[in-house]
Amino acid sequence: MFNLIAIRIVPVLLGVTALGFVLMVSFGPDRALELAGRNPTAEEVEQLRRQLYDDRPIVVQYVYYLKDLFTLNLGRSDSTGEPVTSMLARTVPNSLALLLPGFVLGHLLALLLASVAALHRNRWPDRLINGCAVLGMSISFVVVMMSFQVLFASRYGFGWFPARGWSMDSFGQWLSHVAVPTLVILFVATGYNVRFYRAVLVEELEREHVRTCRMLGYARWRLLAVAVLPNAALPIITRLMYSIPSLLVGGSLLLESYFGIPGVGKITFDAITNGDQPVLKAVLGISSVLMAITMVLTDRLYRAIDPRLTA
Repeated sequence: MFNLIAIRIVPVLLGVTALGFVLMVSFGPDRALELAGRNPTAEEVEQLRRQLYDDRPIVVQYVYYLKDLFTLNLGRSDSTGEPVTSMLARTVPNSLALLLPGFVLGHLLALLLASVAALHRNRWPDRLINGCAVLGMSISFVVVMMSFQVLFASRYGFGWFPARGWSMDSFGQWLSHVAVPTLVILFVATGYNVRFYRAVLVEELEREHVRTCRMLGYARWRLLAVAVLPNAALPIITRLMYSIPSLLVGGSLLLESYFGIPGVGKITFDAITNGDQPVLKAVLGISSVLMAITMVLTDRLYRAIDPRLTA
């Protein structure tokens, strides 16, 4: 079992980290030149490059990077001098508190709307839900953020919530700061999830055992719970699990940088603009590990739902 999982995970970890590392080293700023200060001599730059191991072949640099990653020796930020592990320990809880409500509510709402649409296929509820889903998919994430900020958090709209910033000192403060980002996630992500879940449920509704349940007089929602959702569990879990890395990398970056939330996305955005390679390398490694963990958990969930599946 462990060997089979390792065969699947190791290539993903090596492939993602190697690609990101090569791109950062090849197209990123020269760290030695950036850290050497103003008007450095060639000898000073070369000495600093040797200290950073940047004079080694890229394969050797990558091996050192993997060693540092798996020993959690992530170094210090080039911009602030703060240990990268401290930065992650400070920002990861904020990102989780920001993203979890929208992620959970978004998938639950999408599954509910998709169920209604599938059970009323080609009728007005289905057309209404599909139309709203397409509308949500067609609007840019940035436009939605700006619009919702003006509507819910400014004096030109309702002004119910703070426009920017972050606080978890109390439940009420956390709720007020997370409300608008959560609404943004719901508006943008629900449309894509509704369309996917509806397609899965419609396909299951056409199967022979479902038609047999209909002939036996099953009510719609009982039919959905007994004959459809259990058989649609695998693609639903796949969609759910593989949404986690993309949400943390994409959604966190945009939301936190726009709303000024001190999470992983914000420090990643700052690292990109400042060329802070230690932070970028750490975020790349965490994203790769997260993807690997997602693969393992998805595999285990598959086997728990359907024991006939082999690892």
